[in-house]
Amino acid sequence: MGASFSGFVADQSSTEVSSPSKPSLGDLPENCISSILMYLDPPEICKLARLNRAFRSASRADFVWESKLPSNYKFLVNKVLHEDTENLAKKDIYARLCRHNHFDHGTKEVWLDKSSGKVFMSISSKTLRITGIDDRRYWNYIATEESRFQTIAYLHQIWWVEVLGELEFEFQPGTYSLFFRLQLGKASKVRFGRRVCNLDQVHGWDIKPVRFQLSASLSNGTQHHHALSECFLREPGKWVCYHVGEFVIENPNTPTKIKFSMIQIDCTHTKGGLCVDSVLICPSGLEETL
Repeated sequence: MGASFSGFVADQSSTEVSSPSKPSLGDLPENCISSILMYLDPPEICKLARLNRAFRSASRADFVWESKLPSNYKFLVNKVLHEDTENLAKKDIYARLCRHNHFDHGTKEVWLDKSSGKVFMSISSKTLRITGIDDRRYWNYIATEESRFQTIAYLHQIWWVEVLGELEFEFQPGTYSLFFRLQLGKASKVRFGRRVCNLDQVHGWDIKPVRFQLSASLSNGTQHHHALSECFLREPGKWVCYHVGEFVIENPNTPTKIKFSMIQIDCTHTKGGLCVDSVLICPSGLEETL
């Protein structure tokens, strides 16, 4: 009987060993996993890539990341990264475009929102046409860590305030908002861990509003968009993004010319104490991420 029991145990053990294991996520075909990942946002894809080797490999598929890249990504790679798209994996392109990339001699910066893949842009005050900028009695450039370009334009005092800019760029289709990033008060310094802003020269901004303007058109002169807004500058000592207006891009892979301005030319009084940092362009609805 003992021998029979021993044989029964041996038979049971051999049956357990030979029984097939339960299926797991790692058993899914890689192309099937990649097809599922296409429907997820980039941060979710990166999280799932940590599950196992199969998901990690599937997450590298070019067709997964090409579906997340903006339609103008080839233009961005050539313009900003100065590389050929054929030499880079699509995942690497997405990762590099999500960084803050400077171009045009460091006067402009472009990046993708990590979650949506939409394009953001910042334009330095150095590339703007500012009336009187060459006369240090009126304006001068100040180094500061509060600007992504490390430099801002500061107005001491002037009668005629005029800041103009223009840009030709290939945007992906969608609606975009344009802002001026300004501050009343001289660029702050940190003293004993506390932020300090000099407001001594701030004056003249509560008498008449500032006029902001925007126009956008295709390089062939068609598809015009115009926007005009006026407001008083506010909140001394704090950086504020003043909304100029919106423009719509309908045609992909087509350069768009954008002109924008900030004007206060009432010569009945002087204005002063203004910091001009940059002009920001972002997809409408994503302003809070600036």
